[in-house]
Amino acid sequence: MIQEVAGRERRKMHRSRTPQLTPELRSHEDDPQPHILVGITHSQTCLNLAGRLRSLREAGFRVTLVASPGELLQKTAICEGVESIALPIQREIAPVADIVSLVRLWWLLQRLRPDITEFSTPKAGLLGTLAAMLAGVPTRVYMLRGLKLETCTGLKRRILLAAERAAAACAHVVLCNSASLQKKALDLGLAPESKLQILGDGSSNGVDADRFSPGPSSVRQQFGLPQSARVIGFVGRLTRDKGLPELMEAFDAILEAEPETWLLLVGWFDASEDALGLDARERITCHRRVVMTGFVADTAPYFRAMDVLVLPTWREGFPNVVLEAAATEIPVVTTLCTGSRDAVVPEVTGLLIPAGYPEAISEAVLKLLRDRRRCRRMGKAGRAWVLGHFASHRVLGLTTALYKSLLARIEREAPQPSVALGYGLRVRGDSGR
Repeated sequence: MIQEVAGRERRKMHRSRTPQLTPELRSHEDDPQPHILVGITHSQTCLNLAGRLRSLREAGFRVTLVASPGELLQKTAICEGVESIALPIQREIAPVADIVSLVRLWWLLQRLRPDITEFSTPKAGLLGTLAAMLAGVPTRVYMLRGLKLETCTGLKRRILLAAERAAAACAHVVLCNSASLQKKALDLGLAPESKLQILGDGSSNGVDADRFSPGPSSVRQQFGLPQSARVIGFVGRLTRDKGLPELMEAFDAILEAEPETWLLLVGWFDASEDALGLDARERITCHRRVVMTGFVADTAPYFRAMDVLVLPTWREGFPNVVLEAAATEIPVVTTLCTGSRDAVVPEVTGLLIPAGYPEAISEAVLKLLRDRRRCRRMGKAGRAWVLGHFASHRVLGLTTALYKSLLARIEREAPQPSVALGYGLRVRGDSGR
């Protein structure tokens, strides 16, 4: 009890340096809860935060989510039961706008005085961790969800590499999403090995195995897909880096060998730097055997409509969709790239292929489509593997344990205030001293 009171007093001391607060923020000035601020660049990344924010809140943290304005920001905050602040941050390199965003982030952190910050995605990772360092946030975490520089060359790659190193330098912990991403970060010299951490077997959220489970689905009926047809699925942004051009080329080859096959694309044309060109988009939208759903909030029923999931990606942190497919007992074909290689047990839960080869995609998919027993065996093994290593309660439990340990470190390193107990008796925050 004494240590709890002392910890609360130390957090008040930390926040006492706060300048005059706005009315909206002043209501939390004396909040005894430890405060963690989670920052991302685009509200789209909120899709990767489901469950994570709620878990931190239920563990006793006050949680504030910061991202560029967007409907998903508000929806996520409401669903997770946390605060949200819209702060514009551009995804691409924009020097003037980036300086403005940096100042705004610093200003916000000066006023909120969180105990811990967690920034992720390239731009928010750089600007957020730098602003947190300048604002004197006691513990700064850079959540490394992937490396955009892996698909860049020349000057842009060097700029992105410098930005990643700067973000890591401003952080106390660089939390990597997968083992191969951790190794890649170390090979690139982003941070010393002691700073690069991974929780369990990787993943930032894990998988809700009850939601993503085998069972009936009305998706085939909804889109006019015959029950007897073989359906190849893809879930995610429809972009170059996700391997859509190679997937479309491979699908045409698959159709020649298996004419009763369909391609179900559960995703949207993302307006990012790796966006598909007009010709590629037209090829998808006009293809007679391709069904494109657009953005889908709940993808679980769509996995149940698939026979095989294909993710021909060029780069990942740790692809959630692969784990979700495996939990639904769907075999997976994905690439040997950073991140994606960690999401499959080769020849057990799916097949790994090199990125950029349509022939490898078609060959792997045809192997699975023509061997239903193998598909069922891989599906059963995939669900068992996910339940054992990536169940959401396990992954999120490790996450909250990490942040509690970081908070405890703040408590240990902060000045020890005296706490009044009454009758003139005062003790130090550490009752063992």
